[in-house]
Amino acid sequence: MPVDGRSHLRVARPSRDLAAAERFWAGGLGLDVLRRAEGGARPGEHDLLMVGRPDAGWHLEPVHEPARPVEPRPTEEDLLVVHVDGPVPDELVARLEEHGGRRVAAPNPYWNEWGVTVEDPDGYRPVLCRRSWSNA
Repeated sequence: MPVDGRSHLRVARPSRDLAAAERFWAGGLGLDVLRRAEGGARPGEHDLLMVGRPDAGWHLEPVHEPARPVEPRPTEEDLLVVHVDGPVPDELVARLEEHGGRRVAAPNPYWNEWGVTVEDPDGYRPVLCRRSWSNA
């Protein structure tokens, strides 16, 4: 089956602490918890958290493997840009910080001009961009 505009997008990445990830992504950003699963203690089994929107064609999936934990290694350019099509509310940034995030300056001045970058508890950087976007 070819990849097209209806293909679901899953963004999975390691997490040190799924409870901290849930506080940030669900409590801070306001995403829904779509699923939680506990793996097991054997290598290859992992715990996961799926967050997103029930009607979206994407979800984020922080994962943690207790038997062989993988340390997240994001760089300052590992961005997840969310185009909010308007001003980024100060209350949202404050809520993200209250839920374990840390506002940071982006190395690319474009994101500092057009958005707000908040590092999550694992060091990944969502950018809330006030511009709209369309691939069309």
